[in-house]
Amino acid sequence: MTSESPSTRPGPAPLPAFGAALAAAMDDHGPLCVGIDPHQGLLRAWGLPDTPAGLRDFALRTVEAVGGRVAAVKPQSAFFERHGSAGIAVLEEVLAALRQCGTLGILDVKRGDIGSTMAGYAQAYLAPGAPLATDAITVSPYLGYGSLAPALELAAAHRRGVFVLALTSNPEGAGLQHARGRDGLAVARGIVEGVAASNAAEAAAGRQEGGARGDGLGSVGLVIGATVGRAVTELGIDLQAAAGPLLAPGIGAQGAGARELEEVFGPARSQVLASTSRAVLGAGPQVDQLRCAALEAAAQAAQALRPARP
Repeated sequence: MTSESPSTRPGPAPLPAFGAALAAAMDDHGPLCVGIDPHQGLLRAWGLPDTPAGLRDFALRTVEAVGGRVAAVKPQSAFFERHGSAGIAVLEEVLAALRQCGTLGILDVKRGDIGSTMAGYAQAYLAPGAPLATDAITVSPYLGYGSLAPALELAAAHRRGVFVLALTSNPEGAGLQHARGRDGLAVARGIVEGVAASNAAEAAAGRQEGGARGDGLGSVGLVIGATVGRAVTELGIDLQAAAGPLLAPGIGAQGAGARELEEVFGPARSQVLASTSRAVLGAGPQVDQLRCAALEAAAQAAQALRPARP
């Protein structure tokens, strides 16, 4: 009888990269991310006070309703931050609750800075054991895609994800995102191509490691508004080649149906993670009503994103 030494025993299987985990969650639960946006109006509509206690009730009730039933949940950090340290404590509790129920958390913080400051943001949200650690965050690349390196590197090291703002639906965004540089390429196109390069590097590393991160959905995603119309085509952007998840606000209650989604995403629709808050949170405050609304929204998103028959 032989025994393996500790150094030769196989260790635990590596955790899947964020992109792979998200793809699996979308297969299991549908392409829906539910936002937790506890602004004053929603707290009032739920009969809750605009206090840290009301915030906690709102957020944890939402997690109870949708945790384990949707692909991802996206707390909006601003609505927690406005309550100061007590609100941040609630956010910590919400992120921990998502981990406990096995649902991917995407913290909407839209951080963007340079050097050690960007590294600090990355450590706050992406480092293992950090109080606000989450599965993925949103970031702003408008100090240059290269400024995101600290977040991209830390996310890759710990198999977490990053969603990079690229094309947003707000009217003010087009002035910067659609602008063209000396090479004639739109700013947004450069961001998408940067994401494509990051995901190609992740896939290459996965193949080198024996497929641990593979050639599936990359862990660096994009935020693409579902109501940007023909901007993707007119700017020469190839979303499919980015090979990452496409977090898409604006589906359903905010106006984008199957026709609009075909126009914006085309052959990249299988990469789309529809983001909604209003359609689900408006059904509260009862847990069962929130849950039913989330399941209905997931089914509607799946239907809207289904490729049209030729």
